[in-house]
Amino acid sequence: MPRALTAVVLVLLATTARGDAPPAPRPRYGWLAEGTATTALAARIAPPPGFHRVVVGEGSFGAWLRDLPLRALGTPVRSFRGELLHEASDPRIAAVAELDVGSRDLQQCADSIMRLDAEWRYAAGHDDAISYAIGHGHALAWARWAAGERPTVGDRDRVTWARRGKPDGSHAALRAYLDVVFTWAGTASLDETTRRVPRNELRPGDFVVTGGHPGHAVLILDVAEDGAGHRRALLGQGFMPAQDFQVLAHDGDPWFSLDDDALATPFWPAFAWSALRRLP
Repeated sequence: MPRALTAVVLVLLATTARGDAPPAPRPRYGWLAEGTATTALAARIAPPPGFHRVVVGEGSFGAWLRDLPLRALGTPVRSFRGELLHEASDPRIAAVAELDVGSRDLQQCADSIMRLDAEWRYAAGHDDAISYAIGHGHALAWARWAAGERPTVGDRDRVTWARRGKPDGSHAALRAYLDVVFTWAGTASLDETTRRVPRNELRPGDFVVTGGHPGHAVLILDVAEDGAGHRRALLGQGFMPAQDFQVLAHDGDPWFSLDDDALATPFWPAFAWSALRRLP
């Protein structure tokens, strides 16, 4: 046996003898209860005639969003209280994601984008990259929360941490951390602290945002293009009050043109392309 291979085998045998094992892979969509019936976004919504989905990197946010689990056809949009907000027949709604919204009025538009970004990073094991700005140069980092620290937010969004809990890297702990993020972060912080993206570099996983109180943010879930370079996008949003994350449509069509001078969406004034952003 070659010397290098022998060394590898010995390491594996030693690891087994110690009882160590590599961490189990995390579910790709960690909030889903086992056995939940869903349909992937790309399987439900085909590209427009003459268009094809753009290439996305393996393991990228765009690839993860392309398989975002959807609830059954005919599902309406409901608020965090369970109130009916939009019938399934609403021509502005193409589908509803199978994503819990929580029991408080927290997971709104910008929050939904941060939620999905965090879920993707968590599933991939990139815990150190889960951190969201809340303004004035301060941020809330998941790694500190998972280590048992808890934040206090003071004047000018200054964050101080103290160890007040037990280390816990579970998905339930991630959800508790995100509710704190949602309390302090929003459209204003996303607008001010994320990178502007030139329109010609737009890709799935980017978003448009108008910062304010209130403002609004819409996530670009997928992109398709034709042979002439025309592009269309699937768009998704949370909204006020906190509610089901929804795939948008216009007059029943889920694909929005990216060729116009602004990005028109059905629940908010058109977004200028200067509003295009990307999370780190």
